[in-house]
Amino acid sequence: MPGLVLLVSFFERVLLRLEQWDTGLFLKINTQWTNGLLDTVFPWWREPNTWIPLYLFLVVFVLVNFKSRAIPWILFAVLTLIITDQVSSTLIKNWVARPRPCNDAFLMSHVRLLLPNCGGGYSFTSSHAVNHFGFAMFIFISLRSILKRWSWLFFIWAASVSYAQVYVGVHYPLDIFCGAVLGCGIGYLTGTFFIKKLPTLVPPL
Repeated sequence: MPGLVLLVSFFERVLLRLEQWDTGLFLKINTQWTNGLLDTVFPWWREPNTWIPLYLFLVVFVLVNFKSRAIPWILFAVLTLIITDQVSSTLIKNWVARPRPCNDAFLMSHVRLLLPNCGGGYSFTSSHAVNHFGFAMFIFISLRSILKRWSWLFFIWAASVSYAQVYVGVHYPLDIFCGAVLGCGIGYLTGTFFIKKLPTLVPPL
C-alpha cells in the first residue's frame, strides 16, 4: 500500500510539472513569440475557408488521375476525418474535460485571444491537430508513390494550422502534440488498410 501511494504521488508530481511546462510554453507562443504579421495571418489561417480549397483540389486531382477508381480513396479519406473528429471531439475531449486556456479561470486574464470568442468545448486534444495530421498521414501513406516529396508538405500544413491554434489562444501546446500523435496514428491505420485491401487503386509503394 505505501508503494502505491508513492507511485500515485510520483505521477501527480510528473503531471503537475508537465502542466507547468505546457502553460509556460503556451504563454511564450501566445504572448511573447509574436508579431503583427502573424497576428493577422494565423486567425485566418486556421479557418476552414482557408484549407478546404486545398483539400478540394486534392480530391479533384485524384478524380482526374484515377477516374472511378478514386471513389474508394475519397471514401477512405472521409472515413479518416470522421474517425479523427469523433475520437477527439466526442471521446477524448469530454473524458479529459480540460478547459481551453482562454476559458481557464486562472489563465484567461493573461491570454492574448485573437478570435472574436474563445469557442465552446474543451481543449484536449485539439481537433484541428487530430484531423489535419490524420489526413496528412493518410495522404502520405496512400499517395506517397504519386506525390513523392510533395506528400511531406501536408505535415507542414497540418503543423502550421495546429500551431496557429496555440498562437491565437485557444489551445495548449500539449493539446497539439497529443492531437498530432493521435491523428498520425489513425491516419496510418486507415492509410495502411487502404493500400493493403485496395492495392490496385494506386501504384504500389
